[in-house]
This record gives sequence, C-alpha cells and structure tokens, in this order.
Amino acid sequence: MLKMHQGLAVEKEELSAIAKVSESQSDGSIQFDYEGNKIYFISLGCPRNLVDTEVMLGILLKAGYEVSPTLETADYIVINTCGFLEASRKESTDTIEDVIAQKKQSAKLVVTGCMVQKHHDHLQEQYPGIDYLLGSGDVQGILEAVQSTSKGKNVTTAKSFLEVGEIPRQLSTPKHFAYLKIAEGCRKKCAYCVIPNIKGPLKSKSKEQILKEFNLLLDQGVHEIILIAQDLGDYGKDKGLKGSSGLVDLLQSMLEVKKDYWLRLLYLYPDEITDELIAVIKSDSRICPYMDMPIQHINNQMLKAMRRATSKEDIISIITKLRQEIPSVVIRTSLIVGFPGETEEQFEELVQFIKEYPLENIGIFKYSREPGSHSYDLPNQIEEEVKEKRYKKAMLTQKKVLKKLHNKMIGKIVDVVIEGYHPETKLLMLGRYYGQCPEIDGQIIINDGRKVKAFGKIYKVEITDASEYDLVGKVL
Repeated sequence: MLKMHQGLAVEKEELSAIAKVSESQSDGSIQFDYEGNKIYFISLGCPRNLVDTEVMLGILLKAGYEVSPTLETADYIVINTCGFLEASRKESTDTIEDVIAQKKQSAKLVVTGCMVQKHHDHLQEQYPGIDYLLGSGDVQGILEAVQSTSKGKNVTTAKSFLEVGEIPRQLSTPKHFAYLKIAEGCRKKCAYCVIPNIKGPLKSKSKEQILKEFNLLLDQGVHEIILIAQDLGDYGKDKGLKGSSGLVDLLQSMLEVKKDYWLRLLYLYPDEITDELIAVIKSDSRICPYMDMPIQHINNQMLKAMRRATSKEDIISIITKLRQEIPSVVIRTSLIVGFPGETEEQFEELVQFIKEYPLENIGIFKYSREPGSHSYDLPNQIEEEVKEKRYKKAMLTQKKVLKKLHNKMIGKIVDVVIEGYHPETKLLMLGRYYGQCPEIDGQIIINDGRKVKAFGKIYKVEITDASEYDLVGKVL
C-alpha cells in the first residue's frame, strides 16, 4: 500500500492488476515470483515529493513487485522524507522510528527524499535499522536500492529529480486529479528558506516533456491537473526566458489540447503575476481562477528582511488587480509570524491587512529557525511564547474573515467534483469546487447526494450552509 502524509492512497485492487500485467511476457520468457516481493510506500511532505514517490512506485511495479496492503506484511518499505522545516524533519524521524518498530524483522527499509539529501550521515548513524539511503535526486536508483543484498547508500550531488523520457509513474491520487511537476529547485534567496540548499538551483523540465505527460494524464482519464513547482512563475528562467513568458507559453500550449479539464496552478509568487499571465488565465475557463500566492508578510521592513522581491504596495496592487480582472478568483496565501526582529506594531499591521484585504485561504506559520538559512544568524530572534501568541491571534482573525466569506457563498450554485463518502458516515459525501485545492483547503460537505451516480464526476451543487472551514451543499 502507498501511505501518504496527505492521506491519499493507491487502490490495492488497481495496483495488483497493474503488477499482474507484468507477470509474464507474451513469449512466456519472463516469470516474476511475487513471494517476498511486497512493497509499501510512505510519502511525506509536499506534492513534488509525492510525484517522486509515484515514479519510484512505477519503477518497482514495472520490475514485477506488488503492493502490500499493510506495513506489517511488506517485504520492502520505502519512506520518502521531507527536510524543509524542523517539524517536517521530526515527522520524518518519527515515521522512521515507527516503521522500524512495526515492520517484520526480515523487511528491508529504504529511506529517501530531502532529509536524506541533507542529513544522510546523521540518519545512518542514528538509525542502524535503515538498510539503504537514497538521495532526493537519485529517484531512478530505487530498484537498485531495493535489490541491494547489503546495506548501502546512494546520495549523489543531484538534489532534485525531473522525469525525462519514458519513466514509469503510477498515480497514487484519486483517479480524477494528479500533480504535474514542471520544475524543481529554486532561484530565489528568501532569508528563512533552505529549499535552494536542499533542492538545488532552478531546473525547468522541457516543454515537450511536460506536454507529453499532460496528454498522458488526460488519456488516463485525469480531469484536474495541478501544475507544481517551487515557483511556477520562474519556469524557464534557467533557460534564459524572461518574466512569466515561459509559464504563459506553456499554458497556451496546454490550452490547445481540446479536451475538458481543470488546470490548477501551485504556486505563483506575487512578483511573477504579470498582466500577460492574468490574460491567459482569463482567456479559458479550464484554468481554475485560483491563485496560491505566498506573500509571507505585509510590513515593508519585514519583507526586506525576509529578502522578498515585493513590497506592501506591490502586494495590495496585485490583489486589487486580480479581484478586478478575475472577479471569481479565489486567493490563497501563506504568512509567517515571529520572524526575527518582528515588532508588535509590524505584527499588528499584518493582522490589519488580513481584515482589510480578506483572502479565502491563509496558511499561517510560526517562524522556524533553520540552520543554513540567512535568517538563522539574524539578531532579535523572537521567543516561542510570543510566536505562539501572534499565531493564535492571526488565526482567530482569519477565522472571522473566513466566516464572512463563507456566508457570501450561501445560495450560490457551483460546479463540484464529488470525491467520495465522508470518512465519518456514508450519509454524507465530500467534494470540491474550483476554489478548493486537494489536501490544502476546505471541502464541500454534501448532505444530499441522492443524484450522485459516480465519484470523481462534476455536479451542480447549491451551497446551503457553512462550517468553520468547510461549506455545506446539496446536489441539484
């Protein structure tokens, strides 16, 4: 089984069928022995990690391995770690400890991903129960890692992985949506971030490869394709392209494919949202009017200290323009409280911004002091108690804003993809409209789904009520 931090899983029956396709070649010359061949994946962190996990899964399925329904019955366990923040590293080590405690004694444990890339020596020393360490840029070595007859390590200077050519990938998301990674690494130098150190510089996938994968996903019946990168707006800049021209050209080529689909963009920094890009988003309803635009703060001194490329005036200007040009746009952002030197006045300016420029979704984070980041050595580090107090106040403010925004949705009729039953009861269903990204935003709770014939399909839903983070509706 493929266990996900995001709560997603591959269907066992589907994967068993896929594995059995490779059981014998047409000439009968190859036979795979499935005994002792069961694999179990755990993928932690961001969607880019998830795509890498799906590639590794595809490689092993093609080689004749089959999926284990549980960790305890697996012969091989692969953990794809995240090393971005202290909290994510703790989740990674906690997962390693849990797996070592739960797996059968003969099972082989392979650990890969961002944390391995940065901390492989520590992991090797701290957890002798790990059989093989694989770098985050060495995804294609998963078969060698699994088949190695002794403990080993393959951590090269390649910090990130991008598919090129015919590399197998087995989707682990529900059949109606999938992620499409168009770039890895980052060219920005935000003071709080270690992504460039972990994932390396910006590396864009070729447009030809992206379009090939895009069409393959559509041919597999995927309806919602989510473009992902550290910053979509930087796509192609490592190849000499300027502004958002690389992304604009890519989107225009995708829109030439005359099929019905949703295209969602994660993530776009405010300085990358150009008039040209807005025009493309407006031009075709298949691009979801959904903008995940990390701004991190609103005070100009804080933005400068964070080494951000935008000012308060720039941010307000782009939000205002988006609301004018695309009235139906839903905006998500992320904010950091407790960055070194943040004064009470600067924090209150942030709170006031949340009130005056209401955004549909805000992820609020307490500053994490990351070794290797520029801000690690900055003076005036904020005490944890102060961070917690500011975090709670900002969250409470956003909850009040969200309640007002949700109330405005009541009575509206929206297209909703119905994804399945509510985990607590089959009397309710769950779905999303274009303004809700999988595993990140709230959902629509369907309290009347009598007209739903199949999951993964789009239905007209009337919004009838709202809870703290979710909407409530009935299928028309």
